[in-house]
Amino acid sequence: MIALRSMVLAAALLAASPGIVPEGLDPARVALSLLFGTIVGFSLGLTGGGGSIFAVPLLVYGLGVVPNEAVGVSLAAVGATALFGCLHRLRAGEVEVGTGLIFAGAGMVGAPIGSWIGAKLPGTLLLLLFSGLMLVVAARMWRKATTSPDESRAIRARTGPLPSGEPGPTCRRDPSGRLTLSTPCAVLLSGVGLITGILSGLFGVGGGFVIVPALVFFSGMGVHRAVATSLLVIALIGASGVFSSLAAGRPLAIDLTVRFVLGGLLGMGLGTRVGRRLSGPKLQKLFAVAILLVAVYVVARSLSGA
Repeated sequence: MIALRSMVLAAALLAASPGIVPEGLDPARVALSLLFGTIVGFSLGLTGGGGSIFAVPLLVYGLGVVPNEAVGVSLAAVGATALFGCLHRLRAGEVEVGTGLIFAGAGMVGAPIGSWIGAKLPGTLLLLLFSGLMLVVAARMWRKATTSPDESRAIRARTGPLPSGEPGPTCRRDPSGRLTLSTPCAVLLSGVGLITGILSGLFGVGGGFVIVPALVFFSGMGVHRAVATSLLVIALIGASGVFSSLAAGRPLAIDLTVRFVLGGLLGMGLGTRVGRRLSGPKLQKLFAVAILLVAVYVVARSLSGA
C-alpha cells in the first residue's frame, strides 16, 4: 500500500511541477537524477539511514555536483523523503515520538554547527572524512549483528528489577517496552542527538546511520522500530540543516532537489516493504555492507583525484 501511495504522490508532484525539466536540460541527466533519487529512497526506507549515505556520492560522482553544494541537495531531498516515510509509519504506530523528538531537538542545534564547519573544508577532505565515518559505522554495525544478534532483533533494555548494587543501563524500559525517560537518559540521548546534528550539517546526511545504531544501543529499541523513529529525526534535522546551509551561502538546486524527492518517494515504498521482510541482524548486515562499499568507492575516487 505504501508503494502505491508513493507512486501516486510522486505522480501528483510531477504534474504540479512543470519546471522539473528545465528547457535545454539533458534528458539523460534528468533520468539519472530520478534514478538516483529512487536508490536513495529505497535505501532510506530499507534502513532508515542508507539514503543519506548514498545521496552525496551519487550527486558528486554520478551528476558532477560540487561536494559542498551536494550537502544542501542531499539534506533537502533526504529530509523530504524521510518526512513522507515518517508520516506513514507514524500512522502505523511504529514511531517512538518522544524519543525521536529528544534526538531531533538536540540535532537541530548541532546541524548549523556542522554546516559552519563544512563550509570551511575543501571538498576532497570533506569526502575523505565522510568515508572514514562510514567505515567506522559499518564495522560497528557488522560486529554487533554478528556477535550479538539478539540485540538487533528486539528491545534489549533491562525491564526487570536490578540486582543489588548494580547501577544498570542509563536508559531503561518498563515491562511493556516503553522507554522510562530519566534525566540521565535524556542527557545521553540529547548528547548523541547533538553529535548526529553536527555530522548531518557537516556531511549533508540525515544521520540515520548514526541514529539507528544509537537508538538500538542506547535506548534499547528494536532495529525495525529504530528505523521508523529515525525517519522523524532525519526529517527534522534535515530541515534545520537546509536552513543553516542556505544561511551559510551555499546554493541549492531546486529542480535537482525536486527530482531527487520524486525518485525518493518511489523508492521509499519499495524499501519499506522489503525491510519488513528482513530480520534485524540481516538488515544490519546489509546496511553495513552497503556503507562499506560506498566508503571504499569514495576513498578510491578521492585519492585518484577523479
